[in-house]
Amino acid sequence: MNQQDIKNPLVPWIGGIGFTFVIAAIGYFVAFLPGFSYVGQLATAIVIAVIYRQIFGYPEALRPGIAFTAKYLLRAAIVLYGLKLNIDTVLSDGLGLLAKGAIIITVSILLMLFLSKVMKANMSMSLLLGVGTGVCGAAAIAAVAPITKSKDEDTAISVGIIALMGTVFAILYTILYPILPLSATDYGIWSGLSLHELAHVALAADPAGEDALAIALLAKLGRVFLLVPLCFIFIFIMKRKGKDESGTKVPFPFFLLGFIALSLIGTYVIGDIIVVPQGVLDGVSSLTTWLLTAAMVGLGLNVNLSAVRSKAMKPLIAMIITSVVISILTIVIL
Repeated sequence: MNQQDIKNPLVPWIGGIGFTFVIAAIGYFVAFLPGFSYVGQLATAIVIAVIYRQIFGYPEALRPGIAFTAKYLLRAAIVLYGLKLNIDTVLSDGLGLLAKGAIIITVSILLMLFLSKVMKANMSMSLLLGVGTGVCGAAAIAAVAPITKSKDEDTAISVGIIALMGTVFAILYTILYPILPLSATDYGIWSGLSLHELAHVALAADPAGEDALAIALLAKLGRVFLLVPLCFIFIFIMKRKGKDESGTKVPFPFFLLGFIALSLIGTYVIGDIIVVPQGVLDGVSSLTTWLLTAAMVGLGLNVNLSAVRSKAMKPLIAMIITSVVISILTIVIL
């Protein structure tokens, strides 16, 4: 990049956004390779971004665009993610699952914070992992991180951990399914209430059949629905504190209102009032995934492994313990 390009503010801005999408595209294709398909596009891309940072350093000339992707495109992805949530289905068919989901989320967050305190682990990362484990993985972490003023580095590492461990647990579920004394329906509910991402739930529940997969996704959607009140709880807590560590007031996350609005539109407008071709909806879903992946790349480029090795291991151990407890607890409350 020559000196004249650097003086043009649009070049580092557009270039930075394009750079994150290039790495996201690499992650997309690598995710098709054997083994990587279990990890998924998002986790693969963020790992590539972290590796790039360790080898080549942070691309300073592209910082404006990368920062824009990590902050604003991330919020756009969360807003679009609202279309995946059918509020009517959750409220009409899944109230019992919703209550159980609330228990799972509460235990997950409180246990992670307790273990973090006992192990003297990084509290910010532990909170994000507790939310990701209890609610819906990377999307939940991305939604809560701006509210709790978490560092980009902590957010990126938490997303990587949740994607990795969620994949491991999903595979373990498929291995355990034939030997567990659970019906296909109960196995589906177990998967939907205890696994981390929607993709992990689908991966684990699919071998049990279509009915098990349907009830699993319903249970998972109930936990996604609870992301909304959970975010408002965190907003209330942060407002009670008055100010964050930097001394500035905590801003209201307006993207959360967009998430709610698109959830309402997807539930009560699309299909009932306005007919939208399935191809368009699939395209929006793909765009959501791409935006979230590019945003995770932006966050991953902020990760300096030499600086975080000491603080990532304890939250990882705490999350593994929490995930095991959640898996057992879910079977108990089925």
